Formats: sequence, C-alpha cells, structure tokens
Amino acid sequence: MARFWKHVNQVLEEADLLIEVLDARMVEETRNKEIEEKVKKSGKVLLYVFNKCDLVDIKELDVWKDTLKPSVFISSKDKLGTTILKKKILELNKGEKVVVGVLGYPNVGKSSLINALSGRGSARTSSESGYTKGRQTIRVSPKISLLDTPGVFPGREKDELKHGKTGALSYARIKDPEWVVLNLIEEKEGEIEKYYGVSGEDSEEILENIAFKLNRLRTGGKPDLDAAARKVLKDWQTGKIK
Repeated sequence: MARFWKHVNQVLEEADLLIEVLDARMVEETRNKEIEEKVKKSGKVLLYVFNKCDLVDIKELDVWKDTLKPSVFISSKDKLGTTILKKKILELNKGEKVVVGVLGYPNVGKSSLINALSGRGSARTSSESGYTKGRQTIRVSPKISLLDTPGVFPGREKDELKHGKTGALSYARIKDPEWVVLNLIEEKEGEIEKYYGVSGEDSEEILENIAFKLNRLRTGGKPDLDAAARKVLKDWQTGKIK
C-alpha cells in the first residue's frame, strides 16, 4: 500500500487538476477524505466525478450537487456524460492544456472512466479491485492528458464491511462475505430480493433463499451461505444489481 501511495503522491504533485471518482451508488462510502485533504492543501482544484450513475435513480444524486462542487455525473460503461466531463475539465483550467490526475478507491471505475474519455482501451480494466498497479499516462485529446493511479484506502482504514460493499476488496478476498451481504440486504431494502426473485422475513432468511435459488448447497441440501454471499457480492460489485 505504501508503494501505491507513492504513485498517488507523485500524481498529486504533477497534475494541474485532480478528479476523485466516486461510486454513485455509495457516494459517501467511496469518498477518500485523506486524498481530499491532500488536494485541498495543495491548492489545486478537485473535480468530483460520480461514476456508475446508470445504476441509480438520478434523483438520488441531486442532493450531492450542492454538497460536492464542482461535480459531473457519468456512466463510463455506457459512455454517458463523458463529453460534459471533458468540457468541465477544460472550463476549470480556463481552456488551457491540462494534466488531470485520476484518484479514488479501488474498483470505483477509474480505468473505465479513462477508457470512456479516450475512446480506446488505454487503461487496463478489471472488475476486481487493485488491478491498476502503477501510474499510467493517457492522452485524451491535444489539450487533455490523464494520469491514472492505483486505488488506495485512507491509511488507517480497515473496514471490511465498507470495502466489501464498495468493491474496494474483491468478493473473492472478503473474509466474511455473509456478514457483508446481510448488511447489504438490510441497507438496500428490497433491491437484492427483487433481483434474485426471493423473499424472506429477515436478511438471513433472504440469503438462505438466494442460496436455494442459485443452487448453492452443501452436503445434505443445506444452503451454502458463504458461496451464496460471494455470488451476491460479485453481482453487486460488477454492477449487475441496480
């Protein structure tokens, strides 16, 4: 992690403008306050980019427009809002040539955002967190260059529940996926059940019914809650569950 922070600190120094990529489904959870504070101290402009906006009701994001400024809503998967983002970048730099640092938690879609802006597969992408290992420079246009960085957590953050829900830790690496999914079911009331076509009196019964529905079973026909939870987390992290 120290090596990753070294890359991030270099980008903070070299970039004219910084972008913090946020997951539109979980804005507050994917804000990296340590990075925001570093940008603030540098005196440089921080542009908030809400990615994966195709996965939420846009009305839910309206509350953030006045809270986090300047900001742009995009969907890098559907390439929605990328033209607006390019215009905003140039506007914030008064139309001058600009180097933009792209920062954020692991798996919020930084590399996908860069590819959507550049129109080509310049930045390597994966649905698993931690895929970008080092700094990459990508030319978007004659006036815009982007510096991609590996996703990093705030230095002292050890919150597996948060990291599992945001995808900052891959579903395959979560130690207790059942605990994360039970919280996700309660927090996103009705959404997980609707996706899998199940119901239940509480989150535990819902997860059990998902296990039966997906045929994730142990010997004797008992539900394999660990396997079912990892499948739910995978579907959530990869954007299948809206």
